[in-house]
Amino acid sequence: MLQQLLETGLRQTMNRLVKPVLNPAVPVPLQRRIVSQAYRSSRPPRGARFEKAVVGGIPATRTTCGNNPHGAVLYLHGGGYIIGSSTTHRGITGHLAKSSGCTVVAPDYRLAPEHPFPAALDDAEACWSGLIEEGYRPEQIAVAGDSAGGGLTLALALRLRDKGLPLPASLTVFSPWVDLTQEHLYSPECEPVLQPAWTSKAARLYAGKEPLNTPLISPVFADLSGLPPLLIQVGSQEILLNDAERLASIAKRDVVQTRLEIFNNLWHVFQVHSGQLDRATAAMETVGEHIKGHLAG
Repeated sequence: MLQQLLETGLRQTMNRLVKPVLNPAVPVPLQRRIVSQAYRSSRPPRGARFEKAVVGGIPATRTTCGNNPHGAVLYLHGGGYIIGSSTTHRGITGHLAKSSGCTVVAPDYRLAPEHPFPAALDDAEACWSGLIEEGYRPEQIAVAGDSAGGGLTLALALRLRDKGLPLPASLTVFSPWVDLTQEHLYSPECEPVLQPAWTSKAARLYAGKEPLNTPLISPVFADLSGLPPLLIQVGSQEILLNDAERLASIAKRDVVQTRLEIFNNLWHVFQVHSGQLDRATAAMETVGEHIKGHLAG
C-alpha cells in the first residue's frame, strides 16, 4: 500500500513539476537550470562517492559505491541531447555503481543546440577511448544510458563496430529514444513526463542538418548485427514505449541477445527513483546482474 501511494505521489510530482518544463516554449537554458534542481529528488545510495574527472579529454563524473570496484560502466545521461549532465544523474549512477559493483563514468558530452550531431557521439567515443587508455579492456566495460543517452549508447556501439574496434561487454538502455522521426510514438492514457512537441524540437536541434532517420541518430534504422547483449527497460506510461519494443524486435531480428522488460504503470526513466521506489530499485538490481554477467574477469 505504501509503495502504491509513493508511485502515485511520484507520478503526480513528475506531471506537475517536470512535464511543464519540458515544453518547446521554455528556453533551453532555463530548462537546464530547472531540471538540474528537479533531479535533486533522485538520491544516490549511502556510500556512493563522486569524483570529477577528465576521461579521454571529456569532463566526467566518476562514481563508485563500495570497495574494490570491478570493471567500468560508461553511462550516457539522457535529456533529449539538449539538457542533463553527469551531476543531474548522480542518483542513477550511484545506484548503478552499487548494483553492478563497477566504477561508473558519466561524461558531460556536448549538448545541442550549441553542439549538434555528431558532437555527443564524438564525445562518447572519446570517453570510451579514454577508458581504454586507462587500462580497461573493452570486455571489462559496459555501456548504459537513459532516454537520449540510450540512443547514444546504441550509436556508440554501432560506430565502434563499423570501425572494426572491439565492443563493450554489454549494453543497457532505460526508456531509449531511438527514433527521432517520431513517426511511431506510443500514445499512453497517462504520460507523466514527456511531451511530443518537446521531443520533436529536441530532435531537430540535435540532428541539425542531418536527416532524422540517420542510423547514428535513430538506431532503429540501423543494422544491429554483432552488437553485445542488450537489456532494455521501459515503462508502459511513456511515449517511447514503441521505441523500446521496436528496438527489441530489430535487435532480435539481427541476432543480438536481447531482453526487454516493460514495467506496467511506470513512467519515463523511472529508475531515477531507485532507493525510493521498490520496483525501480529491483529494476536497477536486474541491470547490475546483466552487467556483471557479461563482464570479463
